Amino acid sequence: MEEIVRVEGVSFAYDGLPALVDINLSIYRGDFLAIIGPNGSGKTTLLKIMVGLLKPRQGRVWLFQQPLETFNQWFRIGYIQQKATNFDPIFPISVAEVIAASLNSASRPAGAVRTPVRQKILEALQIVGLEQEADKPLNSLSGGQQQRVFIARALATDPEILLLDEPTTGVDYPSQENFYDLLGQLNKQKQLTIVLVTHDYGIVNRHVNRVACLNQKLVYHGEHSEFCQSDRFRQLLHGGHHLISHRH
Repeated sequence: MEEIVRVEGVSFAYDGLPALVDINLSIYRGDFLAIIGPNGSGKTTLLKIMVGLLKPRQGRVWLFQQPLETFNQWFRIGYIQQKATNFDPIFPISVAEVIAASLNSASRPAGAVRTPVRQKILEALQIVGLEQEADKPLNSLSGGQQQRVFIARALATDPEILLLDEPTTGVDYPSQENFYDLLGQLNKQKQLTIVLVTHDYGIVNRHVNRVACLNQKLVYHGEHSEFCQSDRFRQLLHGGHHLISHRH
């Protein structure tokens, strides 16, 4: 299996207060990894360290077998931050313009063949079922549709791994299900590696193949099926977390 991300001995603190302690994990091509844990457990911090937005106090990160410090092929990585759809509702931006911004900022090797921007926009929107909405104002779409636009924005650069931080916050339950079903399709049909920070484990459960459970330290990291039989899973259930298996 090809290792896409390796986190080795990573620790991080905010104002001296530990947020992550000695985290070690690997993510392989084709994985659908759910990062779960209680509030304040370091999930968002870990994701930001993986994409270089935060620098660990200790430890290192490798992306595609390259040290993060020297990695520059960011078009290979799609990242959707927490509350990505929080924007000024009166700001006049179209769906196509949201996606074009990612294409304009993506840097590729010299000599790489570039598909015309409009074509790439429509191709990305077609994947998420919104090709007919390309020229509509973003604020005219529902919350679930807006989330799909931001998925299309990330997919437009043809990433090999997609990292998402609580992507369905504020989105209604049916839209959440549709959103996670889309991620499952992308993972299975396009072999897109997905890393997802989520509290919606009961919904996304049927799509993931690996789980990382954080509480500042890495409590569990391994196969989804083994996690469902683990003591940690039972502890989460007893703590009131709705982690019911929906696999079918």
